[in-house]
Amino acid sequence: MSEQSEHLVKSFDQDLKRLTDMLIRMGGIVENQVALASEAMMDRNAEAATRTVEEDVKVDALERDVEQYVIRMLALRQPMAADLRLVVAALKVTGDLERIGDYAANVAKRSIVLAQFPAPYSMGGLAHMASLVQAQLKSIIDALGSSDADKAIEVWRSDRAVDDIYNTIFRELITYMMEDPRNITPCTHLLFIAKNLERIGDHTTNIAETIYYTVKGEVIPDVRPKGDTSAYAVVRPKE
Repeated sequence: MSEQSEHLVKSFDQDLKRLTDMLIRMGGIVENQVALASEAMMDRNAEAATRTVEEDVKVDALERDVEQYVIRMLALRQPMAADLRLVVAALKVTGDLERIGDYAANVAKRSIVLAQFPAPYSMGGLAHMASLVQAQLKSIIDALGSSDADKAIEVWRSDRAVDDIYNTIFRELITYMMEDPRNITPCTHLLFIAKNLERIGDHTTNIAETIYYTVKGEVIPDVRPKGDTSAYAVVRPKE
């Protein structure tokens, strides 16, 4: 390899590393957003809710930075094979991270409104659900940094547990609303919070699929473990 070619390879490797670092930095901000949103929800912490929303500006700015950087790399470097998969995957990952940030902000905003009402319902299920999606998100950001396809599959499979908790919460909240109309407003906000957490889990799973494809060059050889059945739920009031 000539000295010029070696220089080009090193320069491109540095570009790829910088791209990965940008994704990890964005993931860290989003992970913090989800943690703050969970704190706002569980502790009725308005300050945490406000910080969650404020962090969204940083996430949006980083998404734009990654898009511009990827376009530049495609134009100047013309990557192929695994390198091309990594560069294109960055766009998909940032899209999913941006949506996770949006859902975290939505949870925070709902939490502010919810704090005005007495709690009509135990928050244990939502706390467990929030804990699971935070663990998923942390694992997938780790997998992103280390290009770990095995860890990506673990996260991908864990989404079923989040869906199962969501289905239970959905049915219970509907029942509470049917039993007492005064519960309708707070329970509606709780339903939206639960759905936002479930969607965070879905986008984390999307990132897992993208990481696996980037590393292996093929899709995950299994059916996606989707367990949200709320659209088909039939809930009857207690006798």
